Amino acid sequence: MALTIALIGYGKMGREIEAVAEQRGHRIAARVGREGVGAHDLSAVDVAIEFTQPDAAFANVQTLLAQGIPTICGTTGWFARIPELDCSEAPLVFASNFSLGVNITFQVNRYLAELMAPHSDYRAKVEEIHHSAKKDAPSGTAITLAEGILADNPQLNGWALQPSAPDDALPITAIRKNPVPGTHTITYDSAFDQLSLTHIAHSRAGFALGAVVAAERIQALPSGSHNFASLLFPEAK
Repeated sequence: MALTIALIGYGKMGREIEAVAEQRGHRIAARVGREGVGAHDLSAVDVAIEFTQPDAAFANVQTLLAQGIPTICGTTGWFARIPELDCSEAPLVFASNFSLGVNITFQVNRYLAELMAPHSDYRAKVEEIHHSAKKDAPSGTAITLAEGILADNPQLNGWALQPSAPDDALPITAIRKNPVPGTHTITYDSAFDQLSLTHIAHSRAGFALGAVVAAERIQALPSGSHNFASLLFPEAK
């Protein structure tokens, strides 16, 4: 079914989503920039896709949901406030990363963490590299990967950003340099050997495809908040 889509945020990511959506037969009805959601009549759209900034995302998403508009949100750095949202009028699908490859990596990361948990000789760490315009550090993707490791490693006391991570925390290193769209590496290191799992994004197109796939699938969802991974892997924990 062809969808009528509102793009909330029309920067590089918004333009990439537009290209992918149109390739898949959908129509972009609104492109919302700095003027804000309130400046547009969105009553005819089927779904909104929000990629803006952490300080704007909560208000944008709440306004869209209040209008009964199913909403996809890929802005990271604000997810702790999702429980504050009123999702009774429409569904929300959110993700720290909409790349299909990254979401597969999340699942592999959880399974790897289970396998490594009994082996205390190995020390886990996470590294992420992004372009210098990315505002939040560590990335939402790195935090999701860290949470996957921590779920099976009770010896670790949360995660912490390097270089000030304490010895009992999972260290995350955040590097900003251009023109990297996104690289995430989980490493288990011991005195004997090293094991690594890496995802490298070649462009923003993979993130855009995932967001459009979410927009297509959200039409069948009930009101409430839904993690994108639950759409891709409904049987996964």
